Amino acid sequence: MKTLSIIIPMYNEANTIAHTLEKINMVVLQNDILKQVVVVNDCSSDGSVAAVENYKISNPFLEIKLYNHNVNKGKGAALHTGIKEAKGDYIVVQDADLEYNPEEFKILLQPLEDEVADVVYGSRFMGGRPHRILFFWHTIGNKFLTQFSNVFANLNLSDMETCYKMFRAEIIKSLYLKEKRFGFEPEVTQKIARIKGIRIYEVGISYYGRTYEEGKKISWKDGFRALYCIIKYGLFKSK
Repeated sequence: MKTLSIIIPMYNEANTIAHTLEKINMVVLQNDILKQVVVVNDCSSDGSVAAVENYKISNPFLEIKLYNHNVNKGKGAALHTGIKEAKGDYIVVQDADLEYNPEEFKILLQPLEDEVADVVYGSRFMGGRPHRILFFWHTIGNKFLTQFSNVFANLNLSDMETCYKMFRAEIIKSLYLKEKRFGFEPEVTQKIARIKGIRIYEVGISYYGRTYEEGKKISWKDGFRALYCIIKYGLFKSK
């Protein structure tokens, strides 16, 4: 029986992490696929860890593994830990902030289960699913970074920066990933694109974005880092 490992990088998400875990718990995956949740606490200073531990006690039938960083290392570093510890056949990233809907794991899983894909991206810019209307310049920035990434990766993605990327475990575990913070998305895209014969699919997903007042963490500085990473891992083929 197959298992989907769901990696949640967590930093000060006490207000949302239990709700996120509950939404994951309620999802029934196709073909009797099991779920393993891997929460990586990136040195939170609020009640995030207690919220996860309390949820584990109340829901013993959902497999939840909690790993803790002693210092704040960044989202990418949390994902590195999660990828290493994941035991499933498939691996997906889930943010702890409820911007993405775990019910849509089933949409991402289908091309993998149909044996036509090795990696599936969930695009916020295709399909007819709900999208919260937020920041014009964020949208422009995301689309620019995606097109810039496509030039070097020779892909036609519509949303490189999406959180929802689902991988066959052996694919993502084979990569040597270096970016510790928000450079994970462009780095993994460039490195995935270089794998000979890789089959990348894209499916439309919904998006319930947060404002900065609601806890959104990414900033314009991360956009410049993404540009740097695209050039570093795309143009110069850095390992």
